[in-house]
Amino acid sequence: MFYSISLYSALAIFSIGLLYKISTWLSLKMSVESKSASTRFSAALKGIISTMFSGRILTLLKAFFLDVIVQKKLLTEDFFRWLTHVLIYWAFMLLLLMHALDTLITSNIFPDYAPTLNPFMFLRDLFGLLVIVGICMAIYRRFIRKAPRLTTNGMDHYAIILLAIIMLSGVLLEGAKIGSYSVYTDMVEEYAGIDDEEEMRPLTAFWVKYYGVVSPDVKGPFEDELLAEGKELHEMSCAGCHSRPQWAFMGNSVAASVRGIALGLNNAGIHTLLWYIHFLACFIGLAYLPFSKFFHIFTSPVSILANSVMNREDSERANIETRQALELDACTHCGQCTSRCSAGAVFESTHNINVLPSEKLQSLKKIVSEKETDKQDFMLVLDGVYLCTNCRRCTDICPAGINLEDLWFTMREEMFQKDYPEFSVLSPLSFYRGLMRENIPEDEYKKPLNAARQAIADQCSLIQDQGKTISLSAPDQEFKLESLSDQAATFHQCFGCQTCTNVCPVVANYENPKEVLGLLPHQIMYSLGLGIKELALGSNMLWDCTTCYQCQEQCPQGVKVTEVLFELKNLAVQNVTNTNIVTSVKPV
Repeated sequence: MFYSISLYSALAIFSIGLLYKISTWLSLKMSVESKSASTRFSAALKGIISTMFSGRILTLLKAFFLDVIVQKKLLTEDFFRWLTHVLIYWAFMLLLLMHALDTLITSNIFPDYAPTLNPFMFLRDLFGLLVIVGICMAIYRRFIRKAPRLTTNGMDHYAIILLAIIMLSGVLLEGAKIGSYSVYTDMVEEYAGIDDEEEMRPLTAFWVKYYGVVSPDVKGPFEDELLAEGKELHEMSCAGCHSRPQWAFMGNSVAASVRGIALGLNNAGIHTLLWYIHFLACFIGLAYLPFSKFFHIFTSPVSILANSVMNREDSERANIETRQALELDACTHCGQCTSRCSAGAVFESTHNINVLPSEKLQSLKKIVSEKETDKQDFMLVLDGVYLCTNCRRCTDICPAGINLEDLWFTMREEMFQKDYPEFSVLSPLSFYRGLMRENIPEDEYKKPLNAARQAIADQCSLIQDQGKTISLSAPDQEFKLESLSDQAATFHQCFGCQTCTNVCPVVANYENPKEVLGLLPHQIMYSLGLGIKELALGSNMLWDCTTCYQCQEQCPQGVKVTEVLFELKNLAVQNVTNTNIVTSVKPV
């Protein structure tokens, strides 16, 4: 009764969780032009039907075999992790289908099926052993070998611990049942119909001798006649559903190792306790599955298949938004993307964990789900999203098929609408955003640019109003010595030839560049030489610089003009921000 209640409760929670997850894929706001849930549902249904009845079905079948079944991408990249995945995932799924769901699947396929018969008993232990080996490999990779930049969060611990409890309790339970005299007597009463102890003695002797049962009364050595009689009873009542326990090599090893204390364990009801632990762990895992890392066993294949037939140019915006919401649940937190991230080195100096793709994705899930996030945490995530170089390595390597490059771009634009200034948007790091400009509404494209400039303009009058009188502080004599690097400090070598200004393509773009840019490159060098940094920091020239390096290459004095402008942008941002958030713009 308790077993049935627990099972149906777990199934009910799982079903509710599954429906909730599907509803979030249709309702999460993933872009500035988010579609309604009904629109996204209709678009998804239309897309599925059109794909199933088109040539793209062949692409789906290819992706299913190579990327879902074989995991070709993971095999090519990291054999150790591929083997870990195969051992845990496929062995566990086979164990689930053959053993946990035996009444629904195995017994219908094999009419003579019994869990204590071969080959099922052997296969159960074989699959269990493979899962345990896979768990040990996962523990080795995360906690001993410690792959570069690989982080382990609470959900990773939960997954490993729960799997370990399920597998170990199953093995121990099998071993306890093999030697348990109580389990043996219950079986005899139910299936053999023998009530008399003397009549049962030959059968007990046979099971003690060959099946590992530990009896309090019947002990060896046994006479051949007694064993022969017991064998006859066994073949009449038990042989049809019981193979020798040696085939259950893990459980039999446990039974042999505790044989000396088997009676005490039996009297203490250890086999019953292990049974409760085992099935409760399984049901807890089932109930919590839609909310845990294990949910990727459903979402990752869907993500792989969806991305195999979808692209930004041809797919409906509503379907892309739904796919990206699903992708947030498809991540296995394996760390493959982080190990290949070209911006990952930044984490070593900034320690902003949101620079790492696998961690950034977890943070974005919280933001998209509208969980409470303070300003500093939000800015750290935005900084991590913006430092992405759009190299596409994470997307190419992701075994779950997540289009991370597209997801970063979409989430970046969505986060810009929170009205927090992101100063990197004014730097060459915005190159990819400029290339994707046609995918962003014009007013939304300009919004973060204006917000960042306005934040700096509030501190530097020149950038805001060319006609406004500027109140300057006393010249900063230490500025050239302490505020800039050795490269940027070369500004003091400037002798005013104006070559930097004459070769600058930004200056050449305007009829009256001073009205637009404020200070021209050579004038910025002048202001630094005078120690008047408000003038230098307030020039639009800092933000319009294309970093073509023409000024620096042509300077006869060897002034590192481009480096000066880079570092002035950093100083301008530092003047605006008073937090410990890493927002400086650095050349990469």
